Amino acid sequence: MPTSEPITARRLLADARARIDLADAQALLAHALGRDRSWLFAHADDPLQECDRDRFLSLVARREAGEPVAYLCGRRGFWTLDLAVTPDTLIPRPETELLVELALARLPAVRALRVADLGTGSGAIALALAQERPQARVDAVDASPGALEVARRNASEAGLENVAFHLGDWFAALPDLRFDLVASNPPYIAEGDPHLARGDLRHEPAMALSSGRDGLDAIRAIVRDAPAHLQPGGWLLLEHGHDQGEPVGALLREAGLVDVATHRDLEGRDRVGLGRLPA
Repeated sequence: MPTSEPITARRLLADARARIDLADAQALLAHALGRDRSWLFAHADDPLQECDRDRFLSLVARREAGEPVAYLCGRRGFWTLDLAVTPDTLIPRPETELLVELALARLPAVRALRVADLGTGSGAIALALAQERPQARVDAVDASPGALEVARRNASEAGLENVAFHLGDWFAALPDLRFDLVASNPPYIAEGDPHLARGDLRHEPAMALSSGRDGLDAIRAIVRDAPAHLQPGGWLLLEHGHDQGEPVGALLREAGLVDVATHRDLEGRDRVGLGRLPA
């Protein structure tokens, strides 16, 4: 940008559009300025400082190289929460909100319940459920110490005190406990899937993305152990890939669960499998 031209949000965004997506540029500029996106439009022609420009251009270069916007900004919205995210955590995605909706439909608001979130990452599912069901006790599990630290910070920032955090693999972190509902967004991409080398997935933790040759190793482990950790009538809900509805349903039935069903996301893709332990 020629030095004779004033530095403004409008000009910075116009130049950045040739390098990255406009929505990404807006998010990065708002983050660089410590403002929200609405400020960018209301103050599009206000003069900015050179340090503002330099901070923004550094973020643009990193985004152009492929780093996810969520990691660059350190935040991602999920449900009604504004969550901290880091490269230790999977980036929460809108389709996972279907899992939260289905869980809430099976969690009465009028009584105390015990809920588990296996592979909590940033805490997205656990904290959304804890917020909507304040009488529930939510146990959040992750095998990554770094992810658990982020989840704890998110719980503290949201003022949620009905969540406990456990380090470990799936149900092994919750010995002898039984739950009214268990939810999980486990890794479900097949190892070697070409998508793992593309886009944001390149930067997200591999342990949170892929699981075995067919992507179902983690789901098999969770389903195998679920009956010993569900209360009679308790539910297990699992996010899975678009082509995994049938095999996940079969695993749930083989484990003795009933009322097994597959729910589709807003794009019509199989997304959540669920089943209930007989009462």
